[in-house]
Amino acid sequence: MLSVSNLSVQFGKRILFDEVNTKFTKGNCYGIIGANGAGKSTFLKIISGKMDPTSGHVSLEKGKRMSVLTQDHYAYDEYTVLETVLMGNAPLYKLKNELDAIYARPDFSEADGVEAGELGVVFEEMGGWTAESEAASLLSSLGIEDDQHYTMMKDLDGKAKVRVLLAQALFGSPDVLIMDEPTNDLDFETIGWLENFLANYENTVIVVSHDRHFLDAVCTHISDIDFGKINQYSGNYSFWYESSQLAARQKAQQNKKAEEKKKELEEFIRRFSANVAKSKQATSRKKMIEKLNISDIKPSSRRYPAIIFDQEREAGDQILHVENLAKTSEDGELLFSDVNINLAKGDKVVLLSKDSRAVTAFYQIIADQEKADKGKFNWGVTTSYAYLPLDNSGFFENDLSLVDWLRQYAKTDEEREEVFLRGFLGKMLFSGDEALKKSNVLSGGEKVRCMLSRMMMTRANVLLIDEPTNHLDLESIQAFNNSLTKFKGTVMFSTHDHEFAETVANRVIELTPKGVIDRYMTFDEYLDDPKIKELRKEMYS
Repeated sequence: MLSVSNLSVQFGKRILFDEVNTKFTKGNCYGIIGANGAGKSTFLKIISGKMDPTSGHVSLEKGKRMSVLTQDHYAYDEYTVLETVLMGNAPLYKLKNELDAIYARPDFSEADGVEAGELGVVFEEMGGWTAESEAASLLSSLGIEDDQHYTMMKDLDGKAKVRVLLAQALFGSPDVLIMDEPTNDLDFETIGWLENFLANYENTVIVVSHDRHFLDAVCTHISDIDFGKINQYSGNYSFWYESSQLAARQKAQQNKKAEEKKKELEEFIRRFSANVAKSKQATSRKKMIEKLNISDIKPSSRRYPAIIFDQEREAGDQILHVENLAKTSEDGELLFSDVNINLAKGDKVVLLSKDSRAVTAFYQIIADQEKADKGKFNWGVTTSYAYLPLDNSGFFENDLSLVDWLRQYAKTDEEREEVFLRGFLGKMLFSGDEALKKSNVLSGGEKVRCMLSRMMMTRANVLLIDEPTNHLDLESIQAFNNSLTKFKGTVMFSTHDHEFAETVANRVIELTPKGVIDRYMTFDEYLDDPKIKELRKEMYS
C-alpha cells in the first residue's frame, strides 16, 4: 500500500534517518513511536508529501488515496463545517464543484446537460450523491450537532474545530490515513468512539500519539524510531513496551542460558496473547503476536526517568474534608457547586469535569492559591501535600541553572550539596552539562520533569496533580504512571490519559455545576456504567 525505500533525512550534521526501508499494508494500524526529537512528526510529513527527504523515496500504490489529519485550525475558516469535511475527499470535492459550476451556467445548454450527465455518473460511482449525509453522520458521531453543520469554521471554538478536522480526515474511507496526535483536545467519550472506528477500519492507518490506551486499542503494529532506523514490531504499544523491557532484563543477565531466555520469552508471548484475545482491542483480530519470531524482540535504547515518590511520614486517617464548595469562573459561569468530599488515606482519585477550568480551580482552592465562592475545606493535621499545577510558567522566570533551581527546594544540608543535586537531576535525565542549563530556556517536557523533581524532594504524603502527562514523552509518562501506581500515599490527579486514569485510580470524583459524583470504582467502570451516564447528563443539563 505505502512503501518507504532507502529514506535518509539530514539537517546539517545531524542524521535523523539513515537508509530507512519499511512498508505499511492494508488492514493494519501502525503506531509510530520514538523519543522526543527522534523524528516522528518529520516522518509523517515526509510520507504525506509535505516534506522532501534528503534521499530515498516514498511510494503510494497507484490509484490509492491518502488523507492527513491537519493541525492548522485556521485553514478552513472561510468554509462551512460540512464543506470542510467534504474537502477531505479532494477528488470528490473537485468533481462536486465542477458539477455545481456547470449547473450554475446562466446559458445552460443541451451540451452542458450531456457533460453534467457524464460527470454525474463518475460522481455517483464515487458516492457523491450520499456524501453530504455521510459527512453529516460522521460529524454527529463526533459531537458536532446538526445545527452546527452550516456554521462557518471561524465561528467554532478550538475543541469543535479539532472534531471537524478529524471528521475531514476520516471522510470517504481513505486508503491511507495519517494522524499526528489525533486525541489532543478530545474528551474520553470521543476518543472511545475514534478507537472503535479505527479498530474496525479496513484500510491503512499510521498514527503518532502519546496516548497509550489509544495505541493499545487501535494498533496492530508498532514502528519504533531508534538510532535513525525504523524497526517494525507486531502487536500494540503495551506488548512492545513489556517485551522490550523483558529483553533489556535478559540482556543484563549475561549468565542466563539462551534456552532459558527463549522459554521465558515464549511464555511471555503466550500470556500476553491470551490477555489480548480476551480484550476488545484491535490486535485481537490480527493475532499477530502469536506469530512473532522470538528473535524480533530487542531491548530498547530508551531512557526512562527515575520517578520515585517517598513519604517523609505516613499520614493519619484524616486527609481532606471538603464541605459545600462552589466556584464561578471570571466570566460568571458556574464551574461547580455543592462539592462535599472526604478524602481517605490511600485514595487515588481521578478528578473529572466536562469543563477543565473547574478541575484547575478546585486544585487552586485546596492548595490555598484561590478563594472559593462558598464552602470550606480542611487538611488533616498529619498531611503534607505537593502540587503539580497545570501552568508551571511562574516557576521558571529566573535564569538559575537547574542545579541551583532544584537547590531552592532542598530540605537538608545533604540535599543542598552539588553532588546530591546532580545525581538527582541525572535520574531525571538531566545528566552532565544539562544540569547547568538555565531554567528559563527549558522545553515543556523538561519543565514538567523539573516540577516532578521538586515534588519528589518534598517527600509529601499527598500528591495533587493537574494534567501530569502534558508535554511528556511516552517514556516519562510510563515512568510517572508506574511511580503513582506504587506510591503508598494519597493521590488526586486529573488527566486526559486514559491508561493513567485506569491504572492509577481507585476512586472517581466528577465536579459538576449541580454537585459532585463520587464513586469507588475503576475509571473504565465509571465510564461504562449506564446509571452513571444518565446521572452525568442530568448533572450537566
